[in-house]
Formats: sequence, C-alpha cells, structure tokens
Amino acid sequence: MWGVGGVLLLLGFAIYRLAPMTFALKDYPLSPFHWCALVLSVVYMAYAEGYKGFHLAFAPRVVARASYLGQYPRIHHLLLAPLFCMCFFHTTRKRQLISIGLSCTILCFVLIASQLPQPWRGILDAGVVVGLGLGITSIVYFLISALGQPEQSAALAEVPTEA
Repeated sequence: MWGVGGVLLLLGFAIYRLAPMTFALKDYPLSPFHWCALVLSVVYMAYAEGYKGFHLAFAPRVVARASYLGQYPRIHHLLLAPLFCMCFFHTTRKRQLISIGLSCTILCFVLIASQLPQPWRGILDAGVVVGLGLGITSIVYFLISALGQPEQSAALAEVPTEA
C-alpha cells in the first residue's frame, strides 16, 4: 500500500500545487484564442497524459510492481516502495533509463512552464491537472481490479529475471 499510496500522494500534491494557477484563470479576461488553447490543452493532456501515458502504461505498471513487492518483499524495496513502483530501481535497465529520462524531461517542462505568464500558465496547468487526475483515477482503477487477482505478471512489473 505504501508504494501505490506514495505515488498517489505525489500525483495529488502536483494537482494541489497546479490547481490554484488553473483557478486563477477566472481572474483574467480570456479571448477566443485563449479559450481554444484551453480546450486543446485539456483535451490533449487528457488523451496523451491521462489515457496513453497513465492508463495504458504507468498505472498498470505501478500496480503490478506493488503486487510484486507484496509477494517478494525486501526491506530496501519496501522503504523506497513509491520509487520502486515508479521503476527507478530493481527493473530492467531499459525501463529504468526510460523512467529516469521521463522524470528529468517532466522536471524540465515544469521549470519552463513555471516561467510562463498568466493566462498561459493556467491554460497549460489546466491540461496537466486533468491528465494527473485521470492518472490517479487509472491507478485506483487498476488497484481495485488487482484486488480480485493478486497474481500480477512479472513481465508487466518489469523486474529483472534474476529476481
């Protein structure tokens, strides 16, 4: 539970930090161009981040790795369970590099986006909040689905074969 809970806390904290910038949009007069950008941002991020990124890839992997961790607990894996579930260690080399690279890329985008003026930052953050919200929903969905079938595939968990 710590692994999935930690990931959910991380995503929830990101929503908590980004939502005020999104709600601040109501204080700005938005042109039709801004409204189009807002709709495009929300729709694109719902699909790309929420569905393709989280629902099809990240969420099932997080739950599978948490299930694997429940079956094969090791103290250092348990202590760092959220990082374990996000594939930062004890995974295939390719998955570890992808996870670290994606995290660094996201960090760079966050730093760039934080420099944007309103309403553009709020428009971008609205899409991210929707994507993260769908991500949380996907993780909870796969977690509930996994409760009925505790045996998860090691291939989906992407753990090394010598585990």
